Amino acid sequence: MKGLTLKPLVSAIALTLALGACSNASTTAETNVAPNAVAQQIIENNASNPFFMPYDTYFGIPDFDKIKPEHYLPAFKAGIAQNKAEIQAIINNPQAPTFANTIEAMEFSGDLTSKVASVFYNLTGADTNDELQVISKEVSPMLSAAGDDILLNDKLFQKVKTVYEQRKTLNLNTAQAKLLEDTYKSFARGGANLNEADKTTLRTLNDQIGKLNLEFGDNLLAETNSFELVIDSEKDLAGLPSDVINTAAQTATKRGHEGKWVFTTSRPSITPFLTYADNRELRENIYKGYVERGNNNNANDNKKILAKMAALRAERAQLLGYKTHAHLVLEERTAQTPENVYDLLDKVWPAALGQAKAEVAVMQELIDEQGGDFKLAAWDWDYYADKIRVAKYSFNEQQTRPYFSLENTLKGVFHTANRLFGITVKERTDLPKYNEEVRTWEVYDKDGSLMAIFMGDYYVRDSKRGGAWMNSYRQQYDMNGVESMPIIVNVLNYPRPIGDEPSLLTFDEASTLFHEFGHALHGMLSDVNYRSQAGTSVPRDYVEFPSQVMENWMTQPEVLAQFAKHYKTGEVIPQELVQKIQAASKFNQGFTTVEYMAATKLDLDWHTLTDFTPKDAAEFEADSLNKMGLISEIAPRYRSTYFAHIFSGGYSAGYYSYLWSDILGADAFEAFKENGIFDKATADAFRNTVLSQGGSEDPMKLYKEFRGKEAGIEPLLRSRGLLNK
Repeated sequence: MKGLTLKPLVSAIALTLALGACSNASTTAETNVAPNAVAQQIIENNASNPFFMPYDTYFGIPDFDKIKPEHYLPAFKAGIAQNKAEIQAIINNPQAPTFANTIEAMEFSGDLTSKVASVFYNLTGADTNDELQVISKEVSPMLSAAGDDILLNDKLFQKVKTVYEQRKTLNLNTAQAKLLEDTYKSFARGGANLNEADKTTLRTLNDQIGKLNLEFGDNLLAETNSFELVIDSEKDLAGLPSDVINTAAQTATKRGHEGKWVFTTSRPSITPFLTYADNRELRENIYKGYVERGNNNNANDNKKILAKMAALRAERAQLLGYKTHAHLVLEERTAQTPENVYDLLDKVWPAALGQAKAEVAVMQELIDEQGGDFKLAAWDWDYYADKIRVAKYSFNEQQTRPYFSLENTLKGVFHTANRLFGITVKERTDLPKYNEEVRTWEVYDKDGSLMAIFMGDYYVRDSKRGGAWMNSYRQQYDMNGVESMPIIVNVLNYPRPIGDEPSLLTFDEASTLFHEFGHALHGMLSDVNYRSQAGTSVPRDYVEFPSQVMENWMTQPEVLAQFAKHYKTGEVIPQELVQKIQAASKFNQGFTTVEYMAATKLDLDWHTLTDFTPKDAAEFEADSLNKMGLISEIAPRYRSTYFAHIFSGGYSAGYYSYLWSDILGADAFEAFKENGIFDKATADAFRNTVLSQGGSEDPMKLYKEFRGKEAGIEPLLRSRGLLNK
C-alpha cells in the first residue's frame, strides 16, 4: 500500500489519495446521484469500457480479459467527476447536516473510482508494465488533487463539523461513532482547518510527495530488474543446492544467457546464493548489488528523491500543526507518539544487539578455525550462520524444502483455517484472473454459505514488485442496502516449479504463506457495515497482528503432521527434524531482530526531522546507523535508497509496526497455548473480537476484550531467545 494513511476515509477518492490508491477499494451499488455532465460524456464516449458496466462474471470478479490499459484513464476521470457531483449534492442539501445525509452519504460515494482503483493498483503491484507505470504518473496528481478537493472543502467540512459537535446526542452505535470521529479527524488531519493560503500550500506538497513516491518506486523496480550476476563457470556454483542451480539456469535462459546461470536480487535468488555459495567474492558482488540499489548515481538513483520527500513530509506535518511527520502519522496509530516507539525499541535493542555480537563471535571463531584470514563481513553472515546451524543443530533449511511444497503448504494453511474457524475452500479454474499463474478458490463459511473469493499469486516475475502482501479487489461490507462479499488476493514471490518438481519452499517461505493468509482471513472474516472499516482497515501498527498470530500454527507439531509431507514419498516430516527446527528457531535471532530494528530506527530518524532542507541521504543514513551503534556486519533490513515500505509504500514512520504487532501476536497466541491451539471458544473469541470487527472499534479495546489484559513483551522476547540476555 502506498502513501500517507488517513484511514478511515471519507470517500473513494480519499481512499485512493490516502492509501496511494491501494486496492482495498471496493465496488458498491450505484448511488442515487445521477452522473454529472462530464462523467456522462466520458461514459458515452467510451461505451465499451468494462468499468462503465457491471462485470458480467461470477461473483462480480473483475473482467480482466476485457480490461485494457486504455480503459483506466477514462474510468478514473469519469469516477472523479462523478464523485465530485456526489460530494456537491451533499454540500447543496438544504436539510440540516445529519449523520445519514453527510457522514454516511460520503461513505456511500465514489463507487466508480473505487472500482477502477481496485484493479489498477493491484496490477501495478502484481503485474505491471510500462503502460501502467505511465498511467500511474498521470493518475497520481489527478487523485491527489481530487482528494484535496474533498478534504479542503470548507463547506463540506462545516457540515461534518456540525454533525461531529452533536455526536453525544445522536445515539450512534459503536461503528457509527467511530466512523464519525474518524471522518472528522480525516478532515482535520487533511488540512480542513487551514486558511486558504495554507490549503494551497498543502495541495502543492501533496502533489509533490505523490510524484516523488511514484518515482522512487519506479527507480527501485528498474534497479532490481537490471542487476544480474551471470556465472559461466560451473566451479563458481560450488555449495549451491541443485534446485537453486536449476532455477538459475532457467533464469539465464529467460534473460538471454543460454548455457549459463543467472542470479538476481530477488529474494528467492539472492538468499540461497548468500547462504550456500562457497565463492566469497561472488557473494560480495551480489550482496552489494542488493544493498546499493538506488544508490548508484545513475538515472535510477533515489538519494535526492527520498531526501526531498522526507523534507516535504516534515514541512507538511508542521503546516498541519504537528511537530514532525512521525507525530502526524502516529497520532492515529495505537503507539500514538514516536517517543513511545523509541521507548519500545530501546527496551528490545540492547538484548538484540548483544545477541548479535555474540553470534558474530561464534562465526568469527569458525572462520579462524577453518584458516580464514578475513574478518566476518555482511555478505558472509548467511553463509556462516548456516554452517553454525548445521554444526550446532545438524540443521539447514534445505532439509525442509522437500516437506514444504507450495501445494502441501496451501493444504496446511487451509486445514488450519478450517480447524480454527470452520471455513472450507474449493478451487476454481474457470474464473477470471489477471495472470495465468493466479489460482482462485471459493471460500465457504462454517454454515456452508459462500463467503469470499480468494486468489493466490505465488511465483516471482519481473512484472511483480518484491515481497509478499495481501490486498482486495472488493471488501466485505453491508451498507446502503447492499451486502458485499470480499475478493481477497495474496501475492508472494516463490520460485516456479522446474520440470516435474513442484515449487519447494524453505521453512521461512512456508511461514510467510501462513502470515499472508492471516491477512487474508482478516479480510474474508470481516463482518462490518461500512467499507472504510472492513477487514484490514485498521491502524498500521495493528494490521500485522492477525498475520503474526497465524504464523504460530505453522510451527506446531500437530499442524506440521497434517501437511509437511515429502513431495515424492508422502512421508510426514520426521519428528527429529521438527525438533531441530524448533531448536534452531531461536538461533540467529540477534541478527534477525537487529537488522529489522535498524531499519525501524532509520525510518523514525527520517521522519522525526523538523528541518525542511533536504539532507544528504548517504550522510544522514550513516549518522543514523552510527548513533544506534549498528555493527558493520549487519546492514539494516532496508537501506534508505530501497526502503520501499516508507518511501513508496504506506509505512512511513510506521515500519516499527511489525515489532509492535509481533508483541500482540506472541501474547495472543499464549491464550491458544493455555487453552489448546484449536480450542473452539478461544478461536471464536479471536474471530468475533479481532478478525470480524475491522476498524469498527478501538483496536486495543478489542484486543483487551479478547485477551482480558494488555499485551506483555515477555512472550515475544522468550520466543526469540532474547529474554534475560
